[in-house]
Amino acid sequence: MDRVTAASQALKRLVDSPVSVMEVCGTHTVSIFRSGIRSLLPPELGLVSGPGCPVCVTDQGEIDCALSLLDRGAVVAAYGDMFRVPGESGSLASKRERGFDARVVTSAFDLLAMAEGDPVKEVVFLAVGFETTAPATAALLIEASRRGIRNLSVLSFHKRTPPALASLSADPGLRISGFLLPGHVSVILGHAPFSFLASDRGIPSVIAGFDPEQIVSGLVDIALQLHSGEAALHSVYGRAVRPEGNRRALELMDRVFESRDSCWRGLGPLAKSGLALRAEFSGFDAEKRFELKPEQGRTPPGCRCGDVLTGRITPHECPLFGSACTPASPTGPCMVSAEGTCGAYFKFSRRGGGPR
Repeated sequence: MDRVTAASQALKRLVDSPVSVMEVCGTHTVSIFRSGIRSLLPPELGLVSGPGCPVCVTDQGEIDCALSLLDRGAVVAAYGDMFRVPGESGSLASKRERGFDARVVTSAFDLLAMAEGDPVKEVVFLAVGFETTAPATAALLIEASRRGIRNLSVLSFHKRTPPALASLSADPGLRISGFLLPGHVSVILGHAPFSFLASDRGIPSVIAGFDPEQIVSGLVDIALQLHSGEAALHSVYGRAVRPEGNRRALELMDRVFESRDSCWRGLGPLAKSGLALRAEFSGFDAEKRFELKPEQGRTPPGCRCGDVLTGRITPHECPLFGSACTPASPTGPCMVSAEGTCGAYFKFSRRGGGPR
């Protein structure tokens, strides 16, 4: 008997009343669908997708800020998933089709050659993502400062994961029994930033990697904690996650960024949940350079992406899912991104959420 099957049988013995576990990583969401894990779980164990997709949690108003810079003649560069996310005046992709200079990058360091290659153009990096991508943005700015590049700036819309989990775990309407914590973010942050979930909120929480064995092992760990009545923070990600995190990455972030209030799609404004540039790097701050003031954006009519991101509904409960909103013509970012919950449901599931 393989370990996944053995773990699933253990879950069926341990879980005999309704349990809701939230995974907080888009890669977990996709892996759970792709591997068919849901078909191995007891019916009492429900998996809920949380705000684990960085593109999806980027607020509508932040996207509109980036689009406004195209109207002002700037070059706006972003990772590929951001390109098709719609804002008030279109998307980066649609604006590019209309002649605006929007560019896809695969690395933050692509911006260096871009800015140096056209020194009379303002080049702006739309920097989104969690603690996994923020160190690369920090390294970019340190190098740009060293080279004396003056036509490069950054829209820092990076998000910090722990404040979002604090908000979710404090919401009595969600009734989350346990958290399956993101592996990649934990590699950077380590254990300590998530310890409050167990110690203060009494919610079992397990850091897991992305293969089926680790995901199911994490669920067994959560079930054992619930069975014993004692909550703890554990890791089944082996040596990939050190308790202290990645010190070099944390040092880079601390040198360049400071925490600030930020608006999340679905969660709204959260204190100290974003990353702003420190004074030393304020010359690279696109918000200051272009006098931008991001405001909470308006959700497209009918779109319930925010409710999907917070686990209040499944994608099939959104009236636009699969009809007005598809991967070919997305209304909200949850259908755009490869890590978006709606995109995963559309690709892998039948109506009703079951695996194929």
